[in-house]
Amino acid sequence: MFSRKEKILLAVLACIQFSSIVDFMIMMPLGPQLMRIFQISPHQFGLLVSSYTFAASISGFFAAFFMDKFDRKQSLLFFFVGFSLGTIACALSPNYEVLLFSRGLTGIFGGVLSSLVMSIVSDAISYERRGSAMGVIMTSFSMASVLGVPLSLWLANQFNWHAPFLFLGVGSLVLCGVIWAYIPSMRAHLLERRPRQPFYSVLTNIATNQNQRRALYFMSAVMFGHFAIIPFVSPTLVANVGLREDQLPLMYIIGGLCTIFTSPFIGRLSDRFGKHRIFLIGALVTLIPYTLITHMKPSPLWLILAICAFFFVSSGGRMIPATALVSGTSRPENRGSFMSIVSCVQQLAAAISSYIAGVVVTKGASGRLENYEIVGYVAISFTFVAIYLSRRISAIEQKPQEEIQPLVEPAF
Repeated sequence: MFSRKEKILLAVLACIQFSSIVDFMIMMPLGPQLMRIFQISPHQFGLLVSSYTFAASISGFFAAFFMDKFDRKQSLLFFFVGFSLGTIACALSPNYEVLLFSRGLTGIFGGVLSSLVMSIVSDAISYERRGSAMGVIMTSFSMASVLGVPLSLWLANQFNWHAPFLFLGVGSLVLCGVIWAYIPSMRAHLLERRPRQPFYSVLTNIATNQNQRRALYFMSAVMFGHFAIIPFVSPTLVANVGLREDQLPLMYIIGGLCTIFTSPFIGRLSDRFGKHRIFLIGALVTLIPYTLITHMKPSPLWLILAICAFFFVSSGGRMIPATALVSGTSRPENRGSFMSIVSCVQQLAAAISSYIAGVVVTKGASGRLENYEIVGYVAISFTFVAIYLSRRISAIEQKPQEEIQPLVEPAF
């Protein structure tokens, strides 16, 4: 299905996504440890999570004004170097306040990476095969769950919470060299001569495009519901359900192992049966683990792990057709800008929902986290909103594969 060059490109992009996802995901399982060490409330921990996403949304917004003016490879290198240095700054943070600032700094660079990766995939892979390509990229989430998070937690338990950030930051700097060596120059979107437009045309073009506006509303709804749940999964499992901190890696390992197999499969289903249909099925299925996780009582370990694996598979699976669908609403010449705005609204929705969840969820006198079920109802409601909006999005990029010209300049 993919050529050798495309496989190498997708592998490197998946590694970039892996680093970005681990950097973000590690905050959740470290939640119980950070809340105990810094003696912070659920609200303050919610700020740690949302500081990254707030900063990412701001950087995604401003990046949209220049993203399509540069070689995508050069942009990717710039932001990934900044992300790597920001992660090292997190590792060197001596207290809560500095860590909060460092998370925001990392978010400024990390928030643009996802839109860059998706832009590169969309430029290089035709729409008819893009679901499969997104499935490959989404396996980075699986590997982050199977390898990245458990290894990070092991480093935190063996040394301290600084260790996983230091390891990830240094590893990401090494990956910058791989990007320079193996990602080809991507300038095809610069070759077409277009009339000069004012800088704010990026926004006005989207504002006047009903299809793209719906795509933004759609992704906002998907992310708002999801990130109302995500930040407090680990803290709630520890405080309410009886999972021990040293058992948290099992949740990520088992969930990640399941998604390694399901993500590429769901990507192929999206290409075969349509992105709309597969997203609808995935979104409806996700309602089940949303309800179970937010209402869970003390349970056997096997049941906790089974529910969490179900959550990983369904929530991660629906993002594959969702991302492919949204990527098809823009053309190559303005895709980088549009995907930056998409990243902006995604991160903003995630930040707002994480913050609201931090306000709603409170710690009781017994140490239990209260009101998590309310967060679950919010997530379920926004899932139905996302389903409605998804039916009103049309992909404009559906040319037969033989008509699509290569968008990547040869570099091998």
